[in-house]
Amino acid sequence: MSETARWFDELSEEDIAFIRRFVLSSGSLKEIAKVYEISYPTVRLRLDRLIEKIKLLTSDTVTSEFERILRIEYAQGKIDLGTLKRLLKAYKEASS
Repeated sequence: MSETARWFDELSEEDIAFIRRFVLSSGSLKEIAKVYEISYPTVRLRLDRLIEKIKLLTSDTVTSEFERILRIEYAQGKIDLGTLKRLLKAYKEASS
């Protein structure tokens, strides 16, 4: 399987729909905000989180599947930075 297919397969249906809408609107966040009936800053945050998620999915620096999952949860806003750091620290200590 190609590298592209691997990270793309990890995206949620919501992520894929957002990317599709982004492409069809020629990258206009203002247009996406109108379509979804949300504010521009909310669209910007969604895009930033999606960018971070894709970076994590294609990163060679992630050392384990557990770390990858945690970082995706952080990128999606499901956990905060402090929680991410505490969990990664505990995991690394337990793995040593």
